[in-house]
Amino acid sequence: MSAHPEPAASAPLRLERRGPVAWLTLDRPQRYNVLSAEAIAALKAALDGLASDADVRVIVLAAEGKAFCAGHDLGEMGPEAGVEELRALFAACSELMVAIQRQPQPVIARVQGIATAAGCQLVAMCDLAVASSAARFAVSGINLGLFCSTPAVALSRNVAQKPALEMLLTGEFIDAETARARGLVNRVAAPEALDAEVEKLALAIAAKSPAAVAAGKRLFYRQRELATEAAYAAAGDVMARNAVMPDAREGIAKFTRRER
Repeated sequence: MSAHPEPAASAPLRLERRGPVAWLTLDRPQRYNVLSAEAIAALKAALDGLASDADVRVIVLAAEGKAFCAGHDLGEMGPEAGVEELRALFAACSELMVAIQRQPQPVIARVQGIATAAGCQLVAMCDLAVASSAARFAVSGINLGLFCSTPAVALSRNVAQKPALEMLLTGEFIDAETARARGLVNRVAAPEALDAEVEKLALAIAAKSPAAVAAGKRLFYRQRELATEAAYAAAGDVMARNAVMPDAREGIAKFTRRER
């Protein structure tokens, strides 16, 4: 978290296309890429713009500087901010987090440095995450007397109950390998190999049917909130619809021809 004044000329976000992969890079390294209201709005607008872009198969969420994201901007949470203003801020942030999971393209967090509080939440809400071995993670609001309630929603859906609560109650950092072991990130790479590992994962997904990936991502999150029988019913319906899509028809036909 940061309380330093915002440089007026600094843009919070940069968009770059690398073939079928769109890279969204948080670009206020001097501010530790805090999730100010402006940064939240910029990220949400960028995701909305990419959602209907058929040329984009995967989105990478990256950051410049030493920090991936240091959480909310404490300058927006000072004594002059009332409960209603703070509710609006957290609601906007929550809307962004939900939008990441509703995005048709998979979103991969590229975590090169520290990810704290809402920054750790951001990593947890991405579909996948690749971290540098130098990265560290914490939900550290408790150190300021503020329990990380909204980050807890994302963290508890990635990490088992007791390790998640330990992080939330102590505010202590964990390293990248511990984050991988607990399920917060998928892969860990040396700092110099981080981009290559992210690109390898992104391109592996980009090579698959975008319709199947989008349908599967939607179903994955939906079925987790359902009882087992209802989850199977929903999954069966999605799989049946997927099976008659052109990509699946072609893939199944190729396989059956090989079997003859």
